[in-house]
Amino acid sequence: MPLITCSNASFAYDGRTVVAGLDFTVNKGDYLCIVGENGSGKTTLMNGILGLISPKSGSITFGDGLKSTSIGYLPQQTPAQKDFPASVHEVVLSGRLSRRGLRPFYSAEDKRVALANMERLGISSIARKSFRELSGGQQQRVLLGRALCAASEALLLDEPVAGLDPLVTSELYRTIKELSLDGITIVMISHDIHAAVEYASTILHLQNHQLFFGSALDYRGTDAGRLFLRGGASDAAV
Repeated sequence: MPLITCSNASFAYDGRTVVAGLDFTVNKGDYLCIVGENGSGKTTLMNGILGLISPKSGSITFGDGLKSTSIGYLPQQTPAQKDFPASVHEVVLSGRLSRRGLRPFYSAEDKRVALANMERLGISSIARKSFRELSGGQQQRVLLGRALCAASEALLLDEPVAGLDPLVTSELYRTIKELSLDGITIVMISHDIHAAVEYASTILHLQNHQLFFGSALDYRGTDAGRLFLRGGASDAAV
């Protein structure tokens, strides 16, 4: 059974439909990249998956025990977030907050999971460093660790490499691919269409409606895919 199913779904803000005609599924272990021009509805759809907005029509459903509240989420960073006054360990561990319930302290299991994810992402050696003192690439790894602590089955990533230099970008893309190969379901908004077709298994192209949904290999052969890969359209994030 698919983890996420959109059935003829549309989403709107203030009564204005932003994106419509969404019919796609995300299965366990998929690596889906959502691409499209500025204003095409990518972030709106992600907000729908997160349960922040409800469909105007159609439906979005979850299978295999998945809930919107149990999906790890890595949003685009704001200047305030980059200056967050906490240690790396504290930021990663805070991903377990939703699982803490009414307990006043983190459990031994919470701490074990945080340490395991720091090790997994190669940031154990900077556990005591202040988050605000890290490079952009290090900060993204820390926030990815936090998202993994929130939910290790599915991750939603909104432009995770925005503002990073090419070397750090490549390293982070490889890390996300490794997480996918480990069985974690990835749903990522990306303006980097070349990286999307290189790393992702599936592409969802939006243009205020569903322009394409299918394998990254098949996408390369479509008119939209060829146009975007040639850089013939603006594919900035929304």
